[in-house]
Amino acid sequence: MGSKENYRTELRSAARQLGDRCLFSAAKWAAELLVSLELDSSSASSSTPSISSLSSRAALSGSSVPRSVYGQFHRSCDGSSLLRRVHSGAGGSESAATPVGGISYVSTPIPVEDGTEGDGDFYLLAKTYFDCREYRRAAHVLRKQTSKKAVFLRCYALYLAGEKRKEEEMLETEGSFGRNEAVNSELVPLERELSSLQKTGSIDSFGLYLYGIILRDRGRESLAITTLVESVNSFPWNWSAWLELQSLCTTAETLKKLNLKNHWMKDFFIASAYQELKMHDEALKIYECLQNVFRRSDYIQAQIATALYGLRELDDAEVVFEEILRNDPYRVATMDIYSNLLYAKECFSALSFLAHKVFLTDKYQPESCCIIANYYSLKGQHEKAVLYFTRALKLNRKYLSAWTLMGHEYVEMKNTPAAIDAYRRAVGLNPRDYRAWYGLGQTYEMMSMPFYALYYFKRASYLQPNDARLWVAMAQCYQSAPLQMLEDAIKCYSKAVHCNEREGIALHQLAKLHSMLGQSEKAAYFYKKDLEMMDAEERQGPNMIEALLFLTKYLKAEKRFEEAEIYCTRLLDYSGPEKETAMSLLRGLKVVHSTHPSSSTSNLEHFAP
Repeated sequence: MGSKENYRTELRSAARQLGDRCLFSAAKWAAELLVSLELDSSSASSSTPSISSLSSRAALSGSSVPRSVYGQFHRSCDGSSLLRRVHSGAGGSESAATPVGGISYVSTPIPVEDGTEGDGDFYLLAKTYFDCREYRRAAHVLRKQTSKKAVFLRCYALYLAGEKRKEEEMLETEGSFGRNEAVNSELVPLERELSSLQKTGSIDSFGLYLYGIILRDRGRESLAITTLVESVNSFPWNWSAWLELQSLCTTAETLKKLNLKNHWMKDFFIASAYQELKMHDEALKIYECLQNVFRRSDYIQAQIATALYGLRELDDAEVVFEEILRNDPYRVATMDIYSNLLYAKECFSALSFLAHKVFLTDKYQPESCCIIANYYSLKGQHEKAVLYFTRALKLNRKYLSAWTLMGHEYVEMKNTPAAIDAYRRAVGLNPRDYRAWYGLGQTYEMMSMPFYALYYFKRASYLQPNDARLWVAMAQCYQSAPLQMLEDAIKCYSKAVHCNEREGIALHQLAKLHSMLGQSEKAAYFYKKDLEMMDAEERQGPNMIEALLFLTKYLKAEKRFEEAEIYCTRLLDYSGPEKETAMSLLRGLKVVHSTHPSSSTSNLEHFAP
């Protein structure tokens, strides 16, 4: 295990290498981790509990334990601030290295510079052109240079020149969002050149990274995965390569088959991939371990908050996002997720403050436009929301969240063709985006096309099987007038109940459907369960009246008059026709009870669903 000083040395080297190779986002990420890594000599030699042992402790805690078991956070005594929790190793000493099942990490290989002295001036000039986005000029300057660094910059400049021309063709032919067949014209010659360099071993990890991107764009995903794995194994610090590899790992099975070296950057990659695959519990466990070393990393904090949001632990996620903003008040990255959270909680003032803040910080970031769009959406100004989502997509056409949320806005505006187009673009970017599949289902349901809606709801539930909302939506589709497939609706509502559906829709509908099918005992069971949930949440309304009426009549028919009187008496608290009905039933119960003493001592808890 390396000490924290070793981590700092590796991070400095990585930031220099990445910056020199023009991978600015990856270099920024490495620099942020460098700042977040505390040097603590007293803990440099201690070890961290392994991820496998952490999983065992989590399993022992049981599923009924609240989310705080993962929690890296707790409030101070006055509740005014949020603190990161620092875990202790054996004997109470702080841990100093990220764990991976008790296995030591491999060392980080540093690329060897192979350029000659004569290449330096040409490379510096080309790099200047590259920074000015004059990509073809940069490539032309390096046309005769043979060092690996110069070859990478030349090929990367040509690739970006092709991407720039492709974007121009897209705007010229079909408008900013239209479909077209524009392709990067540089892909074929670049693939041919980089393939030959790979065969002769004249390519470094950065060249392999670029080769992997080109193979992906050419549709050769299997070979792209192999190439990117080779790239990250030879230089694990290139986070851009990890992200490209992550985009190709669309299933957990693909992720498990990767032949990755056991470098500690692998932990960041696996956690991020789990996050993308909606495996939030697994991601949280890894980030909890990583936070022991990078104790001030806002990136890890943001990933934890995102995972909590994905698990619908909105209060815990909000606390984490609040701390991130206190530590980095001008942060824009990942704040769009925070705005989604505030929108879901209908926190109008907090979302207004966040939108104003990012507008003043950098209003031309896609995340800023998305936050402002959420603000207008919460105000009910859906046209303005669409305008800002459109701006976000002009800044980043591959901004998945903006496509999905814009689809939601079009649904609110009853513009179903535009909504369908937005959702289809979202699933085109990421077929695992269950929210877009769900949106397509809702849209087709609005259009009275239940078979189409069912198809999309099934796709969403396959991707997110533990989301009760998807099962409820599917059940309601089965229950609709054109289909009336009540048995299938019951199965879907039952799955929603098993997924801890919180709104009480599934229990009430299960009771109604069983009643419609003449299954009175099962109906009584679910009405009682629904009644218990409403009592626990102190909810009133027509559902409670319906449950009380059914249970009263059912128990009366079963000659369990004392229990029937209890439910009937509760109906007297309501005004209107319900009270008159309850008084009539109560009089009848008293008369029948006086002539037929109850002989049954059973109760509803013996009912089987």
